[in-house]
Amino acid sequence: MKTTGNTILITGSTAGIGLGLALRFHQTGNKVIVAGRRKALLQQITTDHPGIEAIELDVADAKSIVQASELVAERYPDLNVVINNAGIMLSENVLAPDSLKGAEESVATNLLGTIRMTYAFLPQLMRKNDSIIINVSSALAFVPFPIAMTYSATKAAVHSFTEGLRVQLADTSVRIIELAPPGVRTTLFGQESDEQAMPLEDFLDETLALLHGEPTPKEIIVERAKFLRTAEATGNYDNVLGMLSAWKTPD
Repeated sequence: MKTTGNTILITGSTAGIGLGLALRFHQTGNKVIVAGRRKALLQQITTDHPGIEAIELDVADAKSIVQASELVAERYPDLNVVINNAGIMLSENVLAPDSLKGAEESVATNLLGTIRMTYAFLPQLMRKNDSIIINVSSALAFVPFPIAMTYSATKAAVHSFTEGLRVQLADTSVRIIELAPPGVRTTLFGQESDEQAMPLEDFLDETLALLHGEPTPKEIIVERAKFLRTAEATGNYDNVLGMLSAWKTPD
């Protein structure tokens, strides 16, 4: 991926990894469009960082995605990178009936959001000769986190969808990249102060170094995520699953 001169749309970019990527890309001379549901946060970002632009977008809403794709095609005809980063991570107890709603919301946001974004923006990306779709899955796509089992399932599905998408688009100008983060110190699952999670700036440093490498890998897997990505291949799956199974929500 070229380091500068891109026009990049990032979903879920009002905080965490999405905002971190937006700021890094903006600093290196790319046109960045942040997208999210909360208008006040979007306005704050554009005020604090002149040159970054914003659109309202709810990836759990099919109509919102279509409207955003039409707006972007008109306003940003040079768009060549879409990063499907928006996601939610909720704890879940299958014995508690009220957990079902959160599970359904996870599927709508994490999986259907990524699929719908791809279908909506692909026609515009196909018109460019240097287009990239980056789907953000998770290291938990490869070994599930039992207390967030639907989150893990959606990310496994995003991984599978991304693999198939890459094959289908192999003969086009659109490159497909998967970014599978480990636990990072963000608010996604209340990990902003978790010593076991990877510091955000360290994650961004390593991620961007990999993304801008030659050739660009089809998967961006930082060192912290590799033990999960390779758990099954190395025969460590049961041990890693056991480790994740021992995690309990704080009282």
